[in-house]
Amino acid sequence: MSDPLLEVTDLAVHYPGRANWFFQKAVPKKAVDGITFVVPKGKTVGLVGESGSGKTTTGRAVVKLAPLTAGQIRYQGQDIGGLSPAAFLPWRKKIQMIFQDPYNSLNPRADILSILSEPLEIHFPGMTRADREARCAELLRNVQLPAEYLRRHPHEFSGGQRQRIGIARALAVQPELIICDEPVSALDVSVQAEVVNLLQDLQEQLGLTYLFIAHDLAVVEHVSDHILVMAQGRIVEQGTPAEILGNPQQAYTKTLLAAVPRF
Repeated sequence: MSDPLLEVTDLAVHYPGRANWFFQKAVPKKAVDGITFVVPKGKTVGLVGESGSGKTTTGRAVVKLAPLTAGQIRYQGQDIGGLSPAAFLPWRKKIQMIFQDPYNSLNPRADILSILSEPLEIHFPGMTRADREARCAELLRNVQLPAEYLRRHPHEFSGGQRQRIGIARALAVQPELIICDEPVSALDVSVQAEVVNLLQDLQEQLGLTYLFIAHDLAVVEHVSDHILVMAQGRIVEQGTPAEILGNPQQAYTKTLLAAVPRF
């Protein structure tokens, strides 16, 4: 097994509850309740579960978009879980996120050049405008879109094209780890395979590591080297794709498998 790039230990994310006539005392919502896992360098770890299981919150906690209640997040052996947003900024070059909704994750008022240039302006302030534009054109070619699209706006693209632009934005700062938060669930079935194959090609070309979050076990099986099954904020089962799909041990995992369409 490759060296661990990301190590998550006893991670918990709790949100404050609300008192009412039934709960006289506010009970915190345990979105993630003490999970531990490792993402090896150059590999894909799939995190699968139904809506509300805590998988997206886990991914957001890794990139500091969700508050950490307890636990430890280590990247290449360094503790990054307790860093302030300002101190975490340099790590954003190493860890990026692809969001689920390609419609709402892109600024509708900005053209594609501005969207892709923004992370370059933040993390590479010494780049000239011409260098940024050349890099943005390269990013579009990496996701199999023509460079002429730089002057267009998000509303001019299909869902699959928008998600390719979201992938290009994540690649802009040359990250090592990408959190893929249900990157194909909002797309037509005919487009999902194209985007999944693109992500796999990019992983091979650029040596990327993925934490791939999804509710569809069929998709997770196709892309993952190791699968974590999550329910009610906890990891209830884990193993290789062959182990999880061929011989599931938990009733919850069997239920997820039963939901996968068979043709």
